[in-house]
Amino acid sequence: MGDPGEAAAWVAARFGDGAARSATLPARHSASAAQPPFSFTYDGKPFRDLGWKLARATRQLDDRRTERTLTYIDDSTGLQVRCAAVEYHDFPAVEWTVFVRNTGTRDTPILENLLGLDAEFERSAEGEFVLHGIKGDSCTADSFEPYCRTLAPDTTATFAPPASGKSSDGPAGWPYFNLARPGGGVIVAVGWPGQWSCSFTRDRGSSVRIRAGQERTRLRLRPGEEVRTPLIALLFWRGSDVVQAQNLWRRWFIAHNMPRVDGSTQQAVAQIQVGGGEQDIAYVQRFLDAGIHVDLCWRDAGGTRENVWFLAGTGPFREPGMIWLNSGTWEIDRAKYPHGFKPFTDWIHARGMQFVLWFEPERVGDPDSWLGKNHPEWLLPGTSHGALLNEGNPEARQWLTEHVSRMISSQGIDWYREDLNGVGPLPAWRRGDAPDRQGMTENLYVQGHLAFWDELRRRHPRLRIDACASGGRRNDLETMRRAVPLLRSDFQFPDMPGVIEGNQGHTYGLSFWLPFQGTGCYLYEPYAYRSFYLPSFGMGTLTPENTAAQQRAYAECRQVAPRMLGDYYPLTPYHRDMNRWIAWQFDRPEAGDGVVQAFRRPQCAERTGRYRLRGLDAQASYDVTNLDSAQTQTFAGRELLERGLDVVIAEQPGSAVMVYKRR
Repeated sequence: MGDPGEAAAWVAARFGDGAARSATLPARHSASAAQPPFSFTYDGKPFRDLGWKLARATRQLDDRRTERTLTYIDDSTGLQVRCAAVEYHDFPAVEWTVFVRNTGTRDTPILENLLGLDAEFERSAEGEFVLHGIKGDSCTADSFEPYCRTLAPDTTATFAPPASGKSSDGPAGWPYFNLARPGGGVIVAVGWPGQWSCSFTRDRGSSVRIRAGQERTRLRLRPGEEVRTPLIALLFWRGSDVVQAQNLWRRWFIAHNMPRVDGSTQQAVAQIQVGGGEQDIAYVQRFLDAGIHVDLCWRDAGGTRENVWFLAGTGPFREPGMIWLNSGTWEIDRAKYPHGFKPFTDWIHARGMQFVLWFEPERVGDPDSWLGKNHPEWLLPGTSHGALLNEGNPEARQWLTEHVSRMISSQGIDWYREDLNGVGPLPAWRRGDAPDRQGMTENLYVQGHLAFWDELRRRHPRLRIDACASGGRRNDLETMRRAVPLLRSDFQFPDMPGVIEGNQGHTYGLSFWLPFQGTGCYLYEPYAYRSFYLPSFGMGTLTPENTAAQQRAYAECRQVAPRMLGDYYPLTPYHRDMNRWIAWQFDRPEAGDGVVQAFRRPQCAERTGRYRLRGLDAQASYDVTNLDSAQTQTFAGRELLERGLDVVIAEQPGSAVMVYKRR
């Protein structure tokens, strides 16, 4: 399914030496393809026309990766351009980031339109380019909805988040793409936890030009300053099966991108929401007594003054449920938690559970908070919900690192959950830019933000990070290399119209891209709570009325969730129609097991669906267990592949969950 020849040729053409290019470059690659795959304008001239001297370096990172570095120097101004690329040997993948530094003693001329990716891709004479992807998160039922667009000649498709600075925000804000062409294609990822843009320009002939980078750059670099481009990753694939191409992506994502603790990526977890105080010990014990043993005890923001965990002050946000927006003093409220969180975390740690604590350090909502009063020079005004703590300021970042690190150590925090609410940081970033420094504030901020996370992980090797930004609006590749999304979207609450079927659609679309994702469910009928099963799953407050439902849901999800980290196969088209079925399959070929989930929507008349499964061994036999009836039937793999699996759902609406295991 992968195309190692295409990937190797691509790397050789753009990052290898001249001899390697001549030896390995396929005929369809033109001489211009040997240009580096990035671009910018410097002092009004295109970089590719400047003819600066070039130095190359190669080093083996490990047995699966080789780093190739291109370094260009402008002797007249001291500008250094370094492109650090990594070639993968176990997957047909390559990635790179470009760093631009002023090594001189004076401000540089204007550096403009710095693009991490600027390259053309060819197709054969027959067929057309087709672009596949999904929407970003908008906290709506259609978040993560898949799209499929044929790129007609003389057209351009452009993608970017809305003016927020949140990297996976809005209908056009998902920073991952799959460009299919006859015989194969290439998956493109843009890693930038800020305001990026990406365009696909189809010419009249047989090529598409892809350009991607920080959305706005027009700046001078002062002596010693460095900016960088987004991380760009390409994964080449061959054939015509886009679903299998996405599974190649999922496998590469798990193997090389998901953060690791003790050498392992994050496995499926169950969670409950807690207050974090000593009084919560009895609350958690009720779950244990009911046979519900969770992995994570999650302390979120709270809402009212009575349940916000930090000193929220008396700032501008005074409406009920909005007190938590008065942030900026990240100290535990000792009136509520006289001993902090440590007594609670010690108790749950002794029982094999971990503690998740919510923070939102970037947004300073209260001008009378500790940060607002003591370090106003660290703040960038202009966000919708207060000021922005400037993580591009080394002093501010050092204070934040020390403060959060001390809390992690002293309070027994296992998961640092970082949120970012409001319209987003972009207005504050751009407000802070001079006319000849457009994009500079954002660039330094993003570098500082990633450095902050990296330092936390360096100091606390077993720390895990949960990425959140008003739900799932900051899930670019750089973020996903450091964190996982315990909450994929805020579209999860019972009073949201279409929340059940919307979450079915969320799983359908987002599973193409993120193997690990999570959400919470506050509904207690099987059709509802099964629509929320994910590798991270949790439910609401335990009551006598919902105890049986929670026991069943947590137990079922324990069987389903690990299988969802395998390969993903949609079994029906995507839709949100109420009169149809929607179904999918997850398969772990190495383990020989998987799961089929099917949903009969409220207005659907059909009681039975038949679905041809995928990924199975045709020569093997499989035991298939229906979780409703607990009955197990044995099928030949070939029968499930060719004839299909019959699924009967008598209820309207209704659901079916069927797990299988190879004999």
